[in-house]
Amino acid sequence: MKEPAAFQGSPREESQAVAPTGLQANSETTPPRREKRRSFLPANGKARAGLGIIGFFVLIALIGPLAVHTDPNAFSNDILMPPSGTHWLGTTQTGQDVFAQVWLGTRNSVFWGFLTGLIVTAISVVVGLVAGYMGGIVDDVLSFLINVFLVLPGFPLAVLLAAYVPVKGPLTVALVITITSWAFQARVLRSQTLSMRHRDFVEAARSSGESLWRILFFEIFPNEVAIVAAGFVGTAIYVILTAASLEFLGLGDATTVDWGTMFYWAGNNDALLLGAWWWFLAPGLCIAVLGAGLALLNFGIDEIANPRLKNETVIKRLASRWSFLNPRKLLRAS
Repeated sequence: MKEPAAFQGSPREESQAVAPTGLQANSETTPPRREKRRSFLPANGKARAGLGIIGFFVLIALIGPLAVHTDPNAFSNDILMPPSGTHWLGTTQTGQDVFAQVWLGTRNSVFWGFLTGLIVTAISVVVGLVAGYMGGIVDDVLSFLINVFLVLPGFPLAVLLAAYVPVKGPLTVALVITITSWAFQARVLRSQTLSMRHRDFVEAARSSGESLWRILFFEIFPNEVAIVAAGFVGTAIYVILTAASLEFLGLGDATTVDWGTMFYWAGNNDALLLGAWWWFLAPGLCIAVLGAGLALLNFGIDEIANPRLKNETVIKRLASRWSFLNPRKLLRAS
């Protein structure tokens, strides 16, 4: 007689009985997978680097008076001293400490730069969304205003307005820049809103009786957040550079300590001719580094919104933007 089988059943039941042992063997040989940690920072490296640089300057602006107790306007006998252990960034022609001016002036430059950028972005968002969604006479009037401010040269108009305003100060400079800088981003947002106002989700919200402002800011605006964020970053760069330029020309309050007024006093006192390079180099580097951080954040936002840009280098992007100057394309067009 044949011996009884150890397992009597169908082949499917036999495979089901053997399967758990195989799974146990695999679980013993392969290590368990680690769960990915969630981070509040974006995964894009350029965006992280930009946020790190911006956060550094924001931290200096917040803790400035707590870390440096030197009066930036105090005179001393150390006139035009180069950087040393006593004065880390040297002194001015009247003995003022350059490090104290740069450190404490960061608050005014960063605060007014970001605040003006927010105001400009808010005006651009409201005008662009309303013009693109409403259409008709409202769109015609707002588009006319946008085109007028686009045609007008921004910086010369800002110089003209700042020169004839009787009250000088950071608030005046911020208002002048706001008036002359909102049109470009409003034009971009108007174009995006025109392409979205007849989408299905907008039609559904309109048919359900949603109000105008709810459709604009709860239905359309969330789809344009990446464009608005990139526009704000670009506007902040322009605002900081324009504010420093206006103050360098003497159109701001010369008694306010910030990066622009440091350029103004360095230019008036012939720092370049006297060889006091540290006087204007320090605020110049701060503006350049902060501008680079904002530019990196802008590139990171573009790559997050459009993943195809991750494989493109900066040279390729510039080449694609200036491709209309390619001689082959010009010959084909002719």
